Amino acid sequence: MPQHAPAMRVCRDCDGYASAMVTTGTRHPDGTRATLTVTCPTCKGTGHRTPTPGLARIGR
Repeated sequence: MPQHAPAMRVCRDCDGYASAMVTTGTRHPDGTRATLTVTCPTCKGTGHRTPTPGLARIGR
């Protein structure tokens, strides 16, 4: 039987969408829009939640 790896949990703050492109409203000389890339500060752009080393899960 194949062994399956445990699934990584999705970040609860960004819901798996770790980065977003935001337009600044200005345009470059060639006509394209200037954008900024914003990443989730909680998961640092991975989209997955990392286990906290200092906390233990208690109960069910």
